[in-house]
Amino acid sequence: MLTFISFWRAAAIVLNDLGSSAFYAGGIAEQAVGKAAPWFILGVMLFAFAVRSVYVESCSMFTRGGVYRVVKEALGGNFAKLSVSALMFDYILTGPISGVSAGQYIAGLINEMFAALDAHGWIPGALHTLLRGHPLHINENYAAAFLAVMVTGYYWRQNIKGIEDSSDKALRVMQITTVMVVILMLWAFYTVLTTGAHLPPLPIPRNLHFSRDALGFLKNTDLATTFGWFGILMAFGHSVLAMSGEESLAQVNREIASPKLRNLKRAALVIAIFSFVFTGIGSLLAVMIIPDSVRVSVYRDNLISGMAMYMVGPHVLRVVFRVFVVVVGFLILSGAINTSIIGSNGVLNRVSEDGVLTDWFRRPHKKFGTSYRVVNLVVCLQLLTIIASRGDVILLGDAYAFGVIWSFTLNSLAMLVLRFKYKGERGWRVPPNFRIGKVELPVGLFSVHLVLLSTAVVNLFTKNIATVAGIVFTGAFFFIFAVSERVNKRKFAHAEQQMQEHFQLLQQETIGREAVQARPGSVLVTVRDYNTLNHLRWALDVTDTHDQDIVVMEARLTGYGGAEFDLAMEQIFSDYEQTLFTKAVSLAENCGKRISLLVVPAREVFTAIVQTANSLECSAVVSGLSSKLTYQVVGNDNTVETYRIGPHTPTMKSEDVHLVHKIWLDIKRLQGTEEIHHSDIVTLALTRLARDYNLDKDDVLKNLKKGARGPMPKPSPFVREPDTEDTQKREDGPRREQPMPPVTGPK
Repeated sequence: MLTFISFWRAAAIVLNDLGSSAFYAGGIAEQAVGKAAPWFILGVMLFAFAVRSVYVESCSMFTRGGVYRVVKEALGGNFAKLSVSALMFDYILTGPISGVSAGQYIAGLINEMFAALDAHGWIPGALHTLLRGHPLHINENYAAAFLAVMVTGYYWRQNIKGIEDSSDKALRVMQITTVMVVILMLWAFYTVLTTGAHLPPLPIPRNLHFSRDALGFLKNTDLATTFGWFGILMAFGHSVLAMSGEESLAQVNREIASPKLRNLKRAALVIAIFSFVFTGIGSLLAVMIIPDSVRVSVYRDNLISGMAMYMVGPHVLRVVFRVFVVVVGFLILSGAINTSIIGSNGVLNRVSEDGVLTDWFRRPHKKFGTSYRVVNLVVCLQLLTIIASRGDVILLGDAYAFGVIWSFTLNSLAMLVLRFKYKGERGWRVPPNFRIGKVELPVGLFSVHLVLLSTAVVNLFTKNIATVAGIVFTGAFFFIFAVSERVNKRKFAHAEQQMQEHFQLLQQETIGREAVQARPGSVLVTVRDYNTLNHLRWALDVTDTHDQDIVVMEARLTGYGGAEFDLAMEQIFSDYEQTLFTKAVSLAENCGKRISLLVVPAREVFTAIVQTANSLECSAVVSGLSSKLTYQVVGNDNTVETYRIGPHTPTMKSEDVHLVHKIWLDIKRLQGTEEIHHSDIVTLALTRLARDYNLDKDDVLKNLKKGARGPMPKPSPFVREPDTEDTQKREDGPRREQPMPPVTGPK
C-alpha cells in the first residue's frame, strides 16, 4: 500500500536535517568572520527561501526533483555525475559534523559538571592526587569523535537491517525541538530586554575580522579589505553551511499527500519560518547574551548551551534547561546522521538504476535484503572523516560548505537551462519572471544562480581545506562513476547480445496476451528468487500446457523517481533477471513444457500482479510461500472466505480465548505470578502437547480429530497489520485493508 504524509510530517523530516545546523553554524561562522557573523547567518536563512523555491519548481516538474534528476535532464550525464559527486561530499560530511557536534554538547556538559563538583569539594582528594593536581577534565574533541563513531555505528546497523526512518519519529523529535526553541526564544528575549544587551556589529566591511584560516589561499592578500563587497561575499560563503539539507525536500516530495504541490509549498514555508527563527535569530541572540570573553573560547562548539547558561534566572533552572538543550541536540543531530546515510544510499541506488554503478553495489544482503555494500561504503567514509578530523567541528564545517554550495549551484544552473529546454508541465516558477514578446526572462532564477555561483567561486579561494578535500573527493567519485558506467555499458552490450541469443527481448508499453503469446485462461506464476522455484515446478507438473499456457512473471521494483522516463534495457533486464529466467527455462525444459517470460517494472508488487493477471486474462495466480500473504474471496452475499499462505497467527475460537483468560485469572490469584501473561499459558500448553505427541501420537490425534468436528471459528473480515491506523468508516461498512503479496524480484 502506498502511504502519503502531511506537509507537517514532510517539514519535520527535512528539519531533522536542516535544523541540526543551528547547533553549530553560528560558532563556525563567528570563528571565521568575527562578531558580525549572525547577520550573515540571518542573510543565509533569508536567501534559503529563494534556494528552496528552486527545489519547489523542480519538484513541480519531476516527482523527485533532486539534483541528479534535474541536472541529468538539463546538462547531460557527465554534469549529473559531477553534481552527485558534490552531493555525496555533502552527505558524507553531514554525518560526521552532526555526530561530532552532538558529542561536543555532551562533552561540554560533562566538563562543566566536573568543574561544579570540584568547586563544591565533591571530587575525592585521591582523584586529585591521581591527576597530579589538575582538574578533572575530558578532551572534548576526542570525546566528541568517540561518541560520533558510536552513533554512526548504531545507525549503520539499523540501515543494514533495513529499519526505515519513520515520519512519526521525525515529527516527535521536531515537537520536542519546537518546545525547546519556544522556551529558548522567550527566555532569550526576556534576558536581552532585562540586561539591555546590544546588537552585534553591522555586516559592513570594517566590522569583518577574518581569521587567518578563513582567508584560505588569500591569506597574504588584502582583497577582503580593499574590495568591501568581496569581503561581504567571503563572509556570506563562510555562513552558507547553515542552509544545508535542502536536498531532503526533493527526497521527501514523493511521499507528500495530495494536493502535492500545495502541500509542498506549505512544507517549504514551515521549514523556512522554523529555520529562520531557530538558526537565524538564535545565532543573533547568542552573540547578544554570551559574553565575548567565553563565547568563542568556551562555547564555540556548543553555542546554544552557552545561551542557556547566561540567561537571566536561577542557576539551577539554567542548568536544567542546558541539560534539556543537550538532550534535544543529541536527538536532532544524531537523527541527521541517519538522514545522511539514508540520503546517500538513496542517491547511489538511484544512479545505480541508471547504470552508472555496477550491480555489485546494489547486491542485496542475504538476510535483510538491503543494499548493504552502499551503506558500508558510505559509513566507512564517514568514520574515516570523523577519525581524520579528531572531533574538530571547525575543520568539518569548512569542508562541509563545499558540497553544500556546489550542489546548489549545479541544481540552479540546470533549472535555468530547463526554463528554455523543458516543454513539459511545470506547476510553479521561481518569481519574478518577465516576458519580452514570446521570450520569458527568469530574473529570479538567474539571480539565485548568480549568487550561488559567485559564493561557490569565492569559497574555492577562501576555504583551502574544503577546496582540496572537495575537489579530491568529488574527482574520485566522478572517476568511479565514469569507470563504472563504462564497465556497465560494455557488460550490458555483451549481455544484450547474449540475451538476444537466449531470450527474445520485446519492449512493450502495455501488457498484452499477444506479446507473451498466451491464450485466455493462462496460469500466472510469480518468481523472485532463483533458489526457491518449487512453486514453478509444481505449476509445471499440474498444468497441461497444450490446453493452458504458463506465464512466468518477475516484478522489477524500480523505486520512486526511477521511472519518470522510459527505463533502459539494463535497468529492466539485468544479470539477476537473466539468471532467474535461465533457471526457470531449465525447469520448463526438464518438464518438457513451454513457458512465457515476463518482466514488469513496478513500484508496488501487488498492483503489478493483479494488473498483469487481468491484462493477460489469467485464470490462476501461483506464488511461492509467504508469511504475510492472505487471499480473501468476497461472494455476492458478502460472505468472506480467507485463505492464508504460509505461517500465520491461527484464528482461535472465542471459548478458547475465554478459557486461556480464565486460567490466567486463576493463576494471578497466587503469589509470585506477576510476570505471567496469557502467552505463557499458550506456550506451556503447546510445549506439553508436543511432548504428549511424541509419547503417544495415536491418542493425541484421536483427541484432535474429536475437537476438529466442531464448527470452524469465524475468520476476521479483514487483515490488519499490527501498526496500521484505524480504518475509515464508510457507508458500506469498514474499509478492508488490502493484504500484501509476496515480494518479487531482487530486494
